[in-house]
Amino acid sequence: MNTTIKEQEGNLIAILEGRLDTAAASQTEKDLKPLADCEGRDIILDCTDLKYISSSGLRLFLNILKTAKAKGSHVYITGMSDSIRSVFAMTGFINLFEFKS
Repeated sequence: MNTTIKEQEGNLIAILEGRLDTAAASQTEKDLKPLADCEGRDIILDCTDLKYISSSGLRLFLNILKTAKAKGSHVYITGMSDSIRSVFAMTGFINLFEFKS
């Protein structure tokens, strides 16, 4: 799992590549810590190259969403594959997040 965070047009962009499974979740959580400083900026989770997400990965996404909302920021997901989208649909997460194409 590879995670890159960059700032672009006032937003924080997290690029997620690989498999966000239970084994990768701990390190990915550490890699995503800078997103907690989102005050006044929106977060975009770029899932274009995310191949798999487990329940541990979904928990990370939910924690990011809760932190961002508490600070008045929005979380958008972009580049989601059909297989990842189906996981979000099955778990109801599709109703919690905003999506950009």
